[in-house]
Amino acid sequence: MTTSSYPDTRLLIANEWVDATGGKSIPVLNPATGQAIGTVAHASIADLDRALAAAQQGFETWRAVPAAERAAIMRRAASLLRERAVDIARQMTQEQGKPLGEAKVEILAGADIIDWFAAEGMRVYGRIVPSRNPAAQQLVLKEPVGPVAAFTPWNFPINQIVRKLSAALATGCSFLCKAPEETPASPAALMQCFVDAGLPAGVLGLVFGDPAEISGYLIPHPVIRKVTFTGSTPVGKQLAALAGAHMKRVTMELGGHAPVIVAEDADVALAVKAAGGAKFRNAGQVCISPTRFLVHNAVKAEFTRALVAHAEGLTLGDGLQAGTNLGPLANARRLTAMAKVVEDAQARGATLATGGSRVGNAGNFFAPTVFADVPLDASIFNDEPFGPIAGIRGFDSLEEAILEANRLPYGLAGYAYTRSIRNAQLLMNRMEVGMLWINQSATPSAEMPFGGIKDSGYGTEGGPEALESYLNTKAVSMVGV
Repeated sequence: MTTSSYPDTRLLIANEWVDATGGKSIPVLNPATGQAIGTVAHASIADLDRALAAAQQGFETWRAVPAAERAAIMRRAASLLRERAVDIARQMTQEQGKPLGEAKVEILAGADIIDWFAAEGMRVYGRIVPSRNPAAQQLVLKEPVGPVAAFTPWNFPINQIVRKLSAALATGCSFLCKAPEETPASPAALMQCFVDAGLPAGVLGLVFGDPAEISGYLIPHPVIRKVTFTGSTPVGKQLAALAGAHMKRVTMELGGHAPVIVAEDADVALAVKAAGGAKFRNAGQVCISPTRFLVHNAVKAEFTRALVAHAEGLTLGDGLQAGTNLGPLANARRLTAMAKVVEDAQARGATLATGGSRVGNAGNFFAPTVFADVPLDASIFNDEPFGPIAGIRGFDSLEEAILEANRLPYGLAGYAYTRSIRNAQLLMNRMEVGMLWINQSATPSAEMPFGGIKDSGYGTEGGPEALESYLNTKAVSMVGV
């Protein structure tokens, strides 16, 4: 791996990097230029069968490895990930577009997640239950559920894998990942860290190809016992239904449309700095990105001016260039989607305060955009934009803002800014989200739950709760032993 080249990516099966059957591959494009920079292997059903057989064999090996030894291998992989962070970050920026600094932060945070789950795997406890029969002993055992099929998105090519991968490995499961074809090299580099750390063959697999074909084959397959997916709500519902038809354990981290409530007593400068930074991180392509800004009318004008200034102060460009803090959208589809959001907002009477258009003719660059006075029927206040567009709407009472925040079927993340303990308690108790950050930007960590409610999914990918969905609970009662 070097800093000057972008590698072609192959399939990982039984700890070996192999071409797809027949040698089929597809191009990988740099979103800053639109040019092909490499290829990724396109798996066939035959390749999936080989990967499934390896995952089953890997599971039988890994489940028998003591938790302390599993943790040691995971920690070695985390250490290797840190050592290689600079090179992997360059690959991620080339294939995904985010600024190099953001890519490096994602990778180092991924290493921390691996370390935390390695330690938490040492605390997967069963228990002894007092028996009503003095001659019997009653035990509750925790056992790994089995091989896991994971489906991960392109916006965080490493972060979205390590949350799933670390919980699976810590509990003794094998892990077969269908990573995104748009961003294959950084997931492959992550997997190589585990191979080099001594992970037994078959415990970890990586495939790419047609998403519908792969999910339609892996999820019903009898080898797979657990499914975990991060992506859009419509696709998540389809996969959850397929998994349910085959009684597979499921974790779903789906779309969001995060409300931001700025109360009358809020520190406006803090709100703009924290929420504005979160809004335009990764060009707004973040599931927990702030999107609906609900601002008290007493401070709305001040907040709008400050957010516009924040947006106009960003440097848009190639993520590899020094000084860039807003990269391109990940693919051309996002440009089309952003144009539709802007057109709809303007048609419905929203005020375009800044941005609103593509920048340049090469690459997928879109100007950071702020809309003021957004009506409730505008797309941006109903559908997740997943891009660098913020919409602002005023309110007169906190109850009104909370009702609007809860109006949509999404319930992933929310943000609030207030100096009042009473307001904070009301927001904490009433906002229908899986994660809420008050007076700060998003600070997800391995030790805290990460997941949503309502149409934003179920299950969590953080905290000790994340391990439960990778474990079976077995009740044992013994007499005469």
